[in-house]
Amino acid sequence: MGEQPAPEHILQVGLGFWPSKILLSAVEMGVFTELAHGPETLESLGGRLGLHPRSARDFLDTLVALGFLERRDGCYRNTPSTDIFLDRRKPSYIGGMLEMANQRLYGHWSHLTEALRTGLPQNEIRGGGVPLFEALYADPARLRVFLAGMSGISRGAAMGIAAKFPWKDYNTYVDVGTAQGDTAAQIALAHSHLIGTGFDLPEVGPIFEEYIEGLGLTPRVRFAPGSFFETALPKADVVIMGHILHDWDLDIKRMLIAKAYEAIPDGGAMIVFESIIDDDRSKNAFGLMMSLNMLIETPGGFDYTGADCRGWMQEAGFRQTRVEHLVGPDSMVVGIK
Repeated sequence: MGEQPAPEHILQVGLGFWPSKILLSAVEMGVFTELAHGPETLESLGGRLGLHPRSARDFLDTLVALGFLERRDGCYRNTPSTDIFLDRRKPSYIGGMLEMANQRLYGHWSHLTEALRTGLPQNEIRGGGVPLFEALYADPARLRVFLAGMSGISRGAAMGIAAKFPWKDYNTYVDVGTAQGDTAAQIALAHSHLIGTGFDLPEVGPIFEEYIEGLGLTPRVRFAPGSFFETALPKADVVIMGHILHDWDLDIKRMLIAKAYEAIPDGGAMIVFESIIDDDRSKNAFGLMMSLNMLIETPGGFDYTGADCRGWMQEAGFRQTRVEHLVGPDSMVVGIK
């Protein structure tokens, strides 16, 4: 006999906003950064975080039950993972993406039903605000948080690309839509012979240069300002687009792939990476949900399968294409000219 129907999975997903908001609030209040100093008692930690006595024990013990904190001998401490990835002072911090989710996405997703019925974005545009990227790039503080968030969501994939792609066969690369520059940096850190370029709008330049300088990569990784809508891409042996194509409709996706094709020499490569949806569209739930996030955030963006991307690359003239898994939900699609 098969398994009997049970409601647990339905309830777990249906109330999934409970643990999500608990983690996001913990990141917002700096719980993990505070505990990176060392273990603290309920009274000490609650006082430092400004928690009300009615909420403190339940909140912190819930973080223990969810696996984000440990409690020993009456003291709370980070887990190994939260200590590495959610301490704001560490370069491995990925909380920027969670901060952005808490500040923006959490509220916008409450309008998902409307997005599903209308096909229209439900972010700032819904209330008459300016489009997402225009608003972000006009506000230096918000832009910095957003770019750090992109580093967080891309870090594992960037390290996978640095390790798995045959960089010994190439000398130069350009990271298109480079954001803070973490993908360009991870590749340069792993391969000392490479010269890299980060390409993005001029407003990104100071943030990129500060980040790259902090890693000691300034001589080998430079910033090139520009808009991929208005200019050709910088020439390089390899063009990288990470979490870029899904922002745009099909026509712009094809235009960007064509620009990458023109920027590289024969034998050069294009690397596209993001949460590539499996070809059967039934396994990579994160990639599918990311596509719904593009519905919320953009007028025409959507995520896609590896077969989709390979087809667009072949239309542009790439003679060889392949899909390779990187980490978690992320894969890269590689095209060789």
